[in-house]
Amino acid sequence: MSAEAKSGARLCPNCKRLISVNAKECIHCGWKNYGLSGLGTGFEKIIRSLGGLVPVLIGACVFLYIVALLMDLSALASPRGLFGLFSPGGEALYRLGMTGTYPLAQGQWWTLFTAIYLHGGLLHILFNMIWLRNIGYAVEELFGTSRAFIIFTIAGVAGFLASDLLRVAFTVGASGSIFGLLGALIYYARHRGGAFGEALFRQVGSWALMAFVFGFLFPGVNNWAHAGGFAGGYLSALLLGYQEIRGERTGHRIAAIVLAFITLAGFVLSLTRAA
Repeated sequence: MSAEAKSGARLCPNCKRLISVNAKECIHCGWKNYGLSGLGTGFEKIIRSLGGLVPVLIGACVFLYIVALLMDLSALASPRGLFGLFSPGGEALYRLGMTGTYPLAQGQWWTLFTAIYLHGGLLHILFNMIWLRNIGYAVEELFGTSRAFIIFTIAGVAGFLASDLLRVAFTVGASGSIFGLLGALIYYARHRGGAFGEALFRQVGSWALMAFVFGFLFPGVNNWAHAGGFAGGYLSALLLGYQEIRGERTGHRIAAIVLAFITLAGFVLSLTRAA
């Protein structure tokens, strides 16, 4: 005789609503009781245990900036103006995964991911991290941790692809990804509508306009990466949706893990190829 089925309710790991303990699929959000869902949930738990997505991204960028400086200390002895202050050497950035037409022509496609976390100088990383801190928390709250990371990554890749079309030889930085976060907030504000949506649209729209103008006022800024990143973030948000219309699903979490793995593997490939 088979054992009696358990009775009662439990919280869905995805949307946190009550479902039967025997349910194979959540009646509210469609979450399915597959083993991979536990992996995806574990990814978000790790991110939350480290303080959230924004501190993790900032920490990764700062860590890699310091690593790039330490790889070529001689570059610190010859600063190249204000925007070249404490600038890592080009060889160090290339070894870590700088992207552009030259690396891509060499088959180093993974640099589209790794270059997001590399920066060319102190002011470069400082401005980018301030922007990331100011808008990243809002995107994570509105879209969820996994979707925010997907938007950040896809926007960065889209930005670098756009600059590659304009034959930018070498480029690094998270600004394309940050413009993607702005694009995601613009999408949310327009789609949500109402008084809150309109107010958010005006606020974020002014930030985006200011950031675009800033890019054209200073030399060496990859404005095509900004435009491509903005478009990538907007389209990613449109396709992924946000928390108010549907919660994050297992597919979102698994996609975030895959993108994180590709990025980490990319750094390994860059270092081993340059060795």
